[in-house]
Amino acid sequence: MINYTHILAVVDTERSSQPALSRALELAAKTGANITAFMTIYDFSYEMTTMLSGEEREAMRAAVIKERTEWLKQQVSEYGTNIAAVVQWDNRPYEAIIRHAIISKADIVVKATRAHDDLRSVIFTPTDWHLVRKCPTPVLLVKEHDWPADGNIIAAVNVGTEDREHAQLNHKITEIARDYASLLSGYVHLANSYPATPLNIAIEVPEFDPESYNASVKNHHLEEMEKHSSRFGIPLDRCHVKEGLPEKVIPFVAKTIDAELVIIGTVGRVGISAALIGNTAEHVIDELNCDVLAIKPDGFESPVRA
Repeated sequence: MINYTHILAVVDTERSSQPALSRALELAAKTGANITAFMTIYDFSYEMTTMLSGEEREAMRAAVIKERTEWLKQQVSEYGTNIAAVVQWDNRPYEAIIRHAIISKADIVVKATRAHDDLRSVIFTPTDWHLVRKCPTPVLLVKEHDWPADGNIIAAVNVGTEDREHAQLNHKITEIARDYASLLSGYVHLANSYPATPLNIAIEVPEFDPESYNASVKNHHLEEMEKHSSRFGIPLDRCHVKEGLPEKVIPFVAKTIDAELVIIGTVGRVGISAALIGNTAEHVIDELNCDVLAIKPDGFESPVRA
């Protein structure tokens, strides 16, 4: 069961409204958690004021932090509840957010995505991606909308995997989806994709039967989905097994059932492998137009240290 005691809501100074705070308040109202409104600021010109001593530059930064903290306190006071306000000076916002989440023992980080009128409904910033990859705490990326009762919640799983870490992540994601469905009076759906028949094998191996192969793969995923869903008491009519890439299948299912929230696991690939191979979770998230909760596997260690 969800037992949040501390929610870290990231404030965006470029927005007139704060969807992250609104969503944090919804969660706090249902869990009794405390909320911290967190904001990072940085101005390179303060670092380049060479005519001033280090102490004077530090005093200038402290004055700016104090002024922005008072502004943030004024903003959160309009929500009519007791919300702590924290402002930090850092040129890498994602590192400041992760460090504060670790130090303050936050149960979840809530951050708003940005709307884009021309390219897509939702776009994700570099800070979003760094949080998805590196934050050990669950990260909830939200858009500006309400969570209605009886909404649909998708657990994005990979039931065909033989990898132990991914199998454990499937269980964790599904359990969290059930908890959120209970919290929001919603319904859990399971979404799983399976790969299409490799065309190169069909061409290079004459005796290869693509139809038989495809049917075998599909049946395997259907059988594994039935086992997984029965373990968690989820009806088969809310299980979606479709051929294709996850970044196409999961957004398709989300759009089809008008999902309010998609819960997805990420192994947090970083470094060169992330740049060259990419992360399936990120490709999925990039195609979604609803709230996304990114979950790390148990034992994940963030490259950002407190």
